[in-house]
Amino acid sequence: METPVFEEFDPASDCDCPGCVHWRRVAPCSPGARNPAAHRAVIVATAATALLGAGHAVPAVAAPHAPHRPGLPAADEPDTPQGSRAPLHGTGGRPIKGNGPVKAPATTRAEVINRAKKWVAAQVPYSMDAYWSDGYRQDCSGFVSMAWNLPGNEWTGSLDQYGVRISKEELQPGDILLFHNPSNPEKGSHVVLFGGWTDYTHTAYTAYEQTRPRTRKQSTPYAYWSNSERYVPYRSKGITADSAGAAPGTPGLPAPGTPFPGASSFGPGANNRHVTELGRMLVARGGGRFYTSGPGPRWSDADRRATQAFQRAQGWKGADADGLPGPATWSLLVNGKGKDIPPVASGPAGPSTLSVPSLPPTPTPTPTPASTQASTPTPTPATPPGQTPLPPQPAAPTPPATSTLPPSTPMTPAPTTPSATPPATLPATPSATPSPSLTPSPSGAAKGVPAYPGRGMFRPGADNPHVARLGARLVKKGFGPHYPSGPGSRWTEADRRNVEAFQRSLGWRGGAADGYPGPETWRRLFS
Repeated sequence: METPVFEEFDPASDCDCPGCVHWRRVAPCSPGARNPAAHRAVIVATAATALLGAGHAVPAVAAPHAPHRPGLPAADEPDTPQGSRAPLHGTGGRPIKGNGPVKAPATTRAEVINRAKKWVAAQVPYSMDAYWSDGYRQDCSGFVSMAWNLPGNEWTGSLDQYGVRISKEELQPGDILLFHNPSNPEKGSHVVLFGGWTDYTHTAYTAYEQTRPRTRKQSTPYAYWSNSERYVPYRSKGITADSAGAAPGTPGLPAPGTPFPGASSFGPGANNRHVTELGRMLVARGGGRFYTSGPGPRWSDADRRATQAFQRAQGWKGADADGLPGPATWSLLVNGKGKDIPPVASGPAGPSTLSVPSLPPTPTPTPTPASTQASTPTPTPATPPGQTPLPPQPAAPTPPATSTLPPSTPMTPAPTTPSATPPATLPATPSATPSPSLTPSPSGAAKGVPAYPGRGMFRPGADNPHVARLGARLVKKGFGPHYPSGPGSRWTEADRRNVEAFQRSLGWRGGAADGYPGPETWRRLFS
């Protein structure tokens, strides 16, 4: 068996595979650089061949830092070997005072993020040996040491001393996600700066990190592309409250007196932190029942209904209670003034006004005999408020004889005169007057809506019964023209277009009508 020959080659300019795309991007920043994975593969494979001999098969060599998720570009892996603890500007800088307990310098979340953004803007190249102009090492732990304004360059094995461990739910901008591999710190150990959730599902976040080839900011799945279960959230011990924010450690509300951010921050298509702040304030004022999954940065119909409920609680009507917050609504919420949203117990007032059972007392059988005994011609026009009285007029002489019988035994007059049956129908109509089937429907409709299965059930490649159920409901509602052969269990572009048509029929635009069903789209579709 001949010794296998390996050849290194430059990435093709027209190849779209993740490897070529990555190395084309890296090549301009490091001229003459070769693919280190391919180079190491040449050395390892050649050495293995020499040792084992031609008669033995050489096992495949896995590239280091191979993606743990299928389809993941190699560039997303934390291939970031790091240096050890060092003073600012390296060994020639001032020494770190390591005696006694460590203390994190006081800083705010805004300051942490602003320092991180400076490195992103400067496109600081990655290096475990070089130091940037501010004295911090140009690797992942040096980047976090800089953002947290630490007195020196820490590494993944010492950063936790400057922070406190927190939960995923407590993460806020300026915190970190730390993975330290004590058995081999240069294999997989990494740390990133948390910049905030990208949506209310808390499945992805904005990460600031120092990795090859340079500092970057990008959306990242929680907790990271690989080794996700080994990343631990930490918060700097030196974090203090921002000047215009809430106290650290809690998802606080806007400080009293915070100015109104503007009408453009709210409404269909809006996606910003002010929407989240509005939702949290509304929940604190009794509007939690309008949210199925908690307030988030993307404006939804839940925000509109909760805002409208708060506005109506103040006694506002018409355009003043349109569900879109203005300066007056914002001021009441921010400063904790005005009336809270009433509890749901007061809601049944609506159905009681619909039933209005004032009709049952009017057709009671007691007034009709009295009126018929007074004068036979007059009662006949008085009795038919809810009936068509044309037949009873010629039969008016007969009811006096039978008028005494229906209250006691309505069975006997039935065979004698057919005209006696209309009085029998009058007591039946009061039982039918609660025909406002609207009375049971509000509660029944809410209970009849199936539980929302989650956004993950409706995305390209999804195949589950919920997709088929959604499609059948769209067709029933008249929003199925894009199905070529009927809905199925696999999510297709036809499903998305039909959902988008339904969302637009509600008056939604922009991101609110993207064709992917959320909790509010699901509720309205099945209610």
